[in-house]
Amino acid sequence: MRILLVEDNNELASRLARRIRSAGFVVDHLDTVESAALAIAGCPYAVALLDRRLPDGDGLRLIPHIREKQPGIRILMLTALDAVDDRIEGLDAGADDYLTKPFNLDEMMARIRASLRRPGGDRAPPVVLGSLSFDFDARAVTVSERPVVLLRRELKLLEALLRRAGRIVPREALVDAVYGFEDDVQPHALTTLASRLRARLQELDAGVELHAVRGVGYMIAKDKPKKSM
Repeated sequence: MRILLVEDNNELASRLARRIRSAGFVVDHLDTVESAALAIAGCPYAVALLDRRLPDGDGLRLIPHIREKQPGIRILMLTALDAVDDRIEGLDAGADDYLTKPFNLDEMMARIRASLRRPGGDRAPPVVLGSLSFDFDARAVTVSERPVVLLRRELKLLEALLRRAGRIVPREALVDAVYGFEDDVQPHALTTLASRLRARLQELDAGVELHAVRGVGYMIAKDKPKKSM
């Protein structure tokens, strides 16, 4: 599944592209209205992320062209123009959503996933890490293409970690993701659950490692190959 990123700030574009690729998408980065119009005419995209202030004009100019060529595409505007009238202008021009710079990369990914869940949108691709694959839409886990059954809370913890793979997820955020308001959460419940999930992933030879960061939280990452003696 391909995403078109139209952004002329190369440093920002690099960060956005890395984050999007880590979620399993293919990203094409362009930095002008003209080059983006050519890309839209020649390649199908699930989502377009458009900056407004581009070297050769306003990214809004692209929207009619995009809608003509690819009616089902989802369009998210990325812009430093934060006035209410600017946001209204973007949405009225045909954008599906609007993110004002600076924005959180996790929020950006959540908005991309939400846009793809709407009727007519493509499904988000599974997140793949090591030999592990997690389809968030189907809530299905496979290891080396073999289906895996996890307990309900193990599945919730794995999902919360994979949504921020390679980064430390605070304990509080994991507790909120795994347990409901009505649950009586014991002090070491998350530690016990994380240990159980780690053992299960090792048993499955999933090619990932669950790291504990003392007093902070947990991180899941691809397992490093062991050095030969």
